[in-house]
Order: sequence, then C-alpha cells, then structure tokens
Amino acid sequence: MPEYSNYQKKVIQRYYDNREEIDAQRLAELVTSLYLAQGKKRAKLWQSAEELMRRLKVPESRVEHVVATGDAAMLAEVVNDLQAGRL
Repeated sequence: MPEYSNYQKKVIQRYYDNREEIDAQRLAELVTSLYLAQGKKRAKLWQSAEELMRRLKVPESRVEHVVATGDAAMLAEVVNDLQAGRL
C-alpha cells in the first residue's frame, strides 16, 4: 500500500469526517436524477440510493419500502426527513 503524504492524509481524513453530509447531498441529487431517468439507468440509480440510505442509517424497513415502491417522491421525503434531523 502506498505511503501517503501528510497533505493526502488530511484530505482523506476530511472526506471521512464529512462523509455523512456528502452522502446526504448525493442522495438529494439522486432524487432529481430518478425523476428523469428511465430503464437500466433508473435501476442503477435506485441501487445507489439504497446503498446511500443504508449508509445514512435510515431504518431498514423504510429503505425496503421506498425501494420497493420505486417512487422518487418517497425518496424525496426521506431526504427531507434527513435534512430536518428526523432520521
């Protein structure tokens, strides 16, 4: 494994320190993409959304329900709850 410089170590550390906010922002962006996507791309976006929700510690029952419905509006509600601090 390569040895990282001090600068690189700090960049990596800041990424992991802010990962929750980065994931929340990415999930919010996925809502827009899901409204516009079709076919295989839509399925791939739902996989990403499912992974992000699990990483953000959304309750498993809610993750399964949102993914099963395939409704971007329900995903938007999850994003709103995350931003409001209810999850």
